[in-house]
Amino acid sequence: KFIGALDIGTTTLRCMIFNRSLEICGLASEQVQLIYPKVGYIEIEPNQFWASVVNVIKNALDSAKISAAELECLGITTQRSTFITWHRETGQYFHNFIVWNDLRAKELVKKWNENFLLKSFQGVAKFLYLITRNKRFLAGSVMKFMNSQVTVRLAWMIRNNDDLRKAIQNKSALFGTIDTWLLHKFQQGLNNGNKKSIDHITDVTNASATGLYDPFQLNWAEWSFSLYGLTADMMPRVVENSHDFGVVDKSIFGSEIKIGCSIADQSASIWGSCCFNKGDVKVTLGTGTFMNLNTGKMCHASVYGLYPLVAWRVFNRETNSSEVVYCVEGQSSDTGSLIRWGIDFGLFSDPSCSSDMAYSVDDTEEIFFIPAFSGFGAPLNDAKAATGVIGIRPTTTKSHIVRALLESIAYRVAQLYICTLEETDFKFSIIRVDGGVSKNDFVCQLLANLTGLVVERTENSELSVLGTAFLAGLNVGIFKSRQELVEKRIVERVFHPQPENIERVKDKFLRWQNAVERFMDWYDES
Repeated sequence: KFIGALDIGTTTLRCMIFNRSLEICGLASEQVQLIYPKVGYIEIEPNQFWASVVNVIKNALDSAKISAAELECLGITTQRSTFITWHRETGQYFHNFIVWNDLRAKELVKKWNENFLLKSFQGVAKFLYLITRNKRFLAGSVMKFMNSQVTVRLAWMIRNNDDLRKAIQNKSALFGTIDTWLLHKFQQGLNNGNKKSIDHITDVTNASATGLYDPFQLNWAEWSFSLYGLTADMMPRVVENSHDFGVVDKSIFGSEIKIGCSIADQSASIWGSCCFNKGDVKVTLGTGTFMNLNTGKMCHASVYGLYPLVAWRVFNRETNSSEVVYCVEGQSSDTGSLIRWGIDFGLFSDPSCSSDMAYSVDDTEEIFFIPAFSGFGAPLNDAKAATGVIGIRPTTTKSHIVRALLESIAYRVAQLYICTLEETDFKFSIIRVDGGVSKNDFVCQLLANLTGLVVERTENSELSVLGTAFLAGLNVGIFKSRQELVEKRIVERVFHPQPENIERVKDKFLRWQNAVERFMDWYDES
């Protein structure tokens, strides 16, 4: 018997087949075909995307030399905040998927963040926090709209799509992130005329990243729907990650497959990293950087722009009760995209060469790289920042620039780490890293020196897939406890802080922050 795990990333679809020992028996991947209809617009065409999802699962089964009937379950993990809307009766899409890093609503973001109504809301929330000390109001007092949230992009779509707007008025529109849409498609099967009843649902980890969900109250923030032009009837029901998600219809792969779990990518990575305890922290270095701190049963309110999320909500068989665990997240949108740019720009031909290039020079000769293709998130929170290189000299080589680029990735993680130190009373000793860029030794060692913490890298760098497979297996009874995953976790390399380099590294980090200020607020509103 085997477990399948489907991972829907921003640029890549992956499916891995695991045995009960969580060894990989088969795998397949495909590129996500992103569409760029205008500058700043990023979309995915649903029909082509569905064909790729089906194909990648079939190829993974072929790679493992098994049939769908031999899968005990399939776990699903997806990128967050990419959404679509469709007609309740006909299933017709009103538009393509709008990807999480799409910038079409940036003017609306600016307008709403400067709106008197928001400033009044922040003021009232701050007043209520001072009276009640309820952290929900503290979160409201620093609330800002962001492009990466569903909220403003969905509001933009409603304003600019007549068919969608009319369908909402007629109560015939449905909204969903990728998990909602996939669960619907899997249960519907290949017969689009299939009229069987299918629950319109989303899992709590995907819901909490939309900006439409209140993690403190664990429900949709319906009080805000009128602001965005939404109605409650179009929203999916929010369920636990251990919910009974039904089965994949047998018309797709020849046999029914039990859907073992649905979970957002960063939450899946938390599971894959075994960050089960309060105070555990992991950093995913993928297309972007995501630092997640397990805050236990406490939903954290941040003043620096860190985002409170539901890390998972499951039925815990060990305690025989429902369990809700929270995390706080800091994000940097440009990580793997910087490596991709380095290849396209001709700095190196293979990402694996970049670490050796960085180590081939002793320093950057005071060159600093500013990584802001998508602006800056917390704690800088500047959508108008520019990317650039400062300090180039006649003696500058590609290796100096590559070292500066890799340093900037670690510097952004260090900024997020400093935020967690200032906002929490947790004591840290280890950072667990995963994602493609975590394979870079230079970045991992610099991160250890910047934070003064041990950095652990596991043998399997794709921990979101591993975490999904384990949770699916746990939900269907293949595994009995989380300790089984902990025991199977293999650390490939540990990076220790180097005392002789820490002061020099921190001094340079301060110099980099000074350089960043020169690139802040660079672009005008056009």
